[in-house]
Amino acid sequence: MQTRLALEKAKALGLDLVEVAPNVRPPVCRIVDYGKWKYEQAKLKKESTRTRQKEKEVKFRVRIEPHDYEIKLRRAEDFLAHGNKLRLQLQFRGRENAFKQLGVELMQKVKEDLSAMGNCDLEPKLSGRSVLMMMSPLPPEQQVRKFRRDDHPQDEVDLDAHEAAEAAEAEAEAKLDAAEEADETVTEKNLDTGDKS
Repeated sequence: MQTRLALEKAKALGLDLVEVAPNVRPPVCRIVDYGKWKYEQAKLKKESTRTRQKEKEVKFRVRIEPHDYEIKLRRAEDFLAHGNKLRLQLQFRGRENAFKQLGVELMQKVKEDLSAMGNCDLEPKLSGRSVLMMMSPLPPEQQVRKFRRDDHPQDEVDLDAHEAAEAAEAEAEAKLDAAEEADETVTEKNLDTGDKS
């Protein structure tokens, strides 16, 4: 149908002509009440973000000490217990790159230690200078903690504080990136004008 005819038909019905799929050839339009359509789209978007699981990350090194290992796994258990997906990453530095098998073995140990809390979605996989593994939580009634004792609930990770810290870190990074970008722009303008300040 031609755009002009569609607009006339929409006006005759007292509704709006809304383009719902602009990237398709030919574009797809609908005759709807625009306010109601916009409200429904916002509602769908809100529901999809609410149901989506958050992904948390725990990083390891090859030469991790036993106490540090336990702390990292305690935190990983907390994330899984709160229903978050977990991304486990082991990074190699310097000469550690020559002993990548040690890293894969450590990640297998992590997988075994967390098997009572979650399923392994992505097996430990070597990619470049790191080993990556993904886990998703088991249903709460099947989860069994190994590294956190129930008699010390005060040690549990405060997820609200953790998320606030992550948001503050992301905001600081964005400000830093904006400052660097502004600095580059000033430098480019100075080069263009011949200023050496």
